[in-house]
Amino acid sequence: MPQAKPSRPAQQPPAAKRISAFERAANELRQPTTAFPLVSPRWLLSAAAVAILAACCLGWGALCFLYWQGSWQLLYHPKTETTRTPASVGLPFESIKFAVTETGTAQLTGWWLPAESSRFTVLYLHGADGNLSDSVDALAQLHRDHLSVFAIDYRGYGQSQPINEGGKPSEKHLRQDAEWGLTWLTLTHGVPAKSIVLWGTGLGATIAAELAADHPELSGVVLDAPQQNAVSTILNDSRSRLVPAHWLVKDRYDLIEAVQKMHVPTLWLLSQPPTGQPGTPPDAYQSAQVQKTMAWLTVPSTQDPHFSESLQRWLDDLPGEKSQPR
Repeated sequence: MPQAKPSRPAQQPPAAKRISAFERAANELRQPTTAFPLVSPRWLLSAAAVAILAACCLGWGALCFLYWQGSWQLLYHPKTETTRTPASVGLPFESIKFAVTETGTAQLTGWWLPAESSRFTVLYLHGADGNLSDSVDALAQLHRDHLSVFAIDYRGYGQSQPINEGGKPSEKHLRQDAEWGLTWLTLTHGVPAKSIVLWGTGLGATIAAELAADHPELSGVVLDAPQQNAVSTILNDSRSRLVPAHWLVKDRYDLIEAVQKMHVPTLWLLSQPPTGQPGTPPDAYQSAQVQKTMAWLTVPSTQDPHFSESLQRWLDDLPGEKSQPR
């Protein structure tokens, strides 16, 4: 029998060549890259719209914050420099420091102008502009009309201290300062409440009305050139249309609400129209339910030739008692 041929061993596949990580990375770079998937134009527009909207919201939010921080400057214009005092018109006075804090710091400054045999004492509250320096002539006229006067500067005005922690004037602060002035007169200086007449000019007229509403024991209140819609100065500004001003402005100075709560006689010194004829009384005057008197005078009212006569006639009808300060 023929001898069988030995079978050849099966060929083994060549061993795979081992390559380094560097060579693998180089091979991958040589291969054509896969194209990025196409992005929908609608998605791109939506993303751009969201980005623009977010930027607008952030910008508007920053605008609201800046408005909230600085809108008070549209209404209040305080000055810290005292350029005149009653001494400049030959009137003796005493500078009073009061409203002392727990650390012993007097927050407010006032001028005390006593008058001999005065039946009434006036707590004088000036307006939103300047400081007591701008009221010297008015204070002198009141003193000539035989009235003792205590006039105060609000915090942030004149020689009074700034509002704590960089605060700004507000209805709340002015109202509190007026209360402190009344406290100094009644408790510190011993003036009977029934002989005190509140006097408010401009924005101070609303503060005086608010104070009188809480103190029916006072003798009366004079509202000199009152501002019925004081906050409209802020809200009517063109910049206020860009933000929700009614939410951001906390002051209200609601004169109508204040006079409706009063229980003391009032004298309204209103600005006489250019025609020289009496004008239409403001709504706040009509809403007052107390004994009230109205006088149409030129501005400033204390320089009108009929001022003293109008004031004295009103004072004569008040039931107050003679002031006897210590």
